[in-house]
This record gives sequence, C-alpha cells and structure tokens, in this order.
Amino acid sequence: MFVGEGPGQNEDEQGRPFVGAAGKFLTELLESIGLKRSDVFITNIVKCRPPNNRAPRKSEIEACNPYLQSQIRLINPRIVCALGTPAITTLMGDEYSASRFHGKHLTKGEVTILSMYHPAAALYDASLKETLLHDFKILKQLLEKEDTLNPSTPKSADPSGAKQTLEKWV
Repeated sequence: MFVGEGPGQNEDEQGRPFVGAAGKFLTELLESIGLKRSDVFITNIVKCRPPNNRAPRKSEIEACNPYLQSQIRLINPRIVCALGTPAITTLMGDEYSASRFHGKHLTKGEVTILSMYHPAAALYDASLKETLLHDFKILKQLLEKEDTLNPSTPKSADPSGAKQTLEKWV
C-alpha cells in the first residue's frame, strides 16, 4: 500500500491517485522491483485537492484520517509506504520526515511502515531519483523477507472485493 499527500489537478479531475508525472515515475519505481500498479493499492492522506494546490492543513488531514485508517484496515497491507513528509508524519508521527527518515521503517501493530520521498520530489530535484530507487530496493527486501516469514501469503494478494469498492471512493 502506498500513501501520498493528496490529489493534484490530474488526480482530482480523474478521481484516481498518482495519474500525473509523479504517478508515471511511481509506476517506473514499482517496475524497478518487479511490481505492477495492479499489485498495490495507492491512496492519499487527504481525499480532495486543497485550493490552489496548497499543502493540506492539519484540520484537513485530521478530517480525512478516519477514512485513511479504514482503508488501511480494509486492505490489511503487510507494508505501507508513506510517500513524502505529510504522509510520513500522518502515519508515523510528527518527529519523522522524508529527509531524516527515508528508507527506514518501523512497525505499528502488524504493519510495517516504510518512509520514502514522494515521487514528485524527484521530478523537482533529480538527485532524489537515485535515493528513491535505493529506497524501493529496501521495499523489495522487506517484501522478500515477508515472503520468507509467511510463505503461504500470496505474492500479490488481491483483495479484489475491497480493492474495487475502495477505488470507487478514492
């Protein structure tokens, strides 16, 4: 499961997360570790684009958080990748940020949360592309470790009923 900040203009118009340039780069990052977009669930901490594409306010994040937590509960992912500082602080706590904690993970309950830069950051700062590629290799290692610990878990578990239902609302 991947959690970003919020929909941009393209995402807001199409009603789907990560369909713009950052989404294209996210697809490339997934493919670099042998995953397809259909293997993962992608969402955001806020569900509507803030006016003038500004950063979401704390009150907006708090208003959307119960919905995000319901998505996490329904999808029941083994690993949640928090993309960018707003998603990282929402899922991990205010003391965490992309610049200080990218590529590192912690476990909350039975879910591993891996922090990463948002793919859009690499579109503005090309030096972050290699950083993101490296962090995706860490994700691959975590997934392989999970597969070793839980060999009966399908590699690309498709909770299709829940996934299709949630995609209608994201």
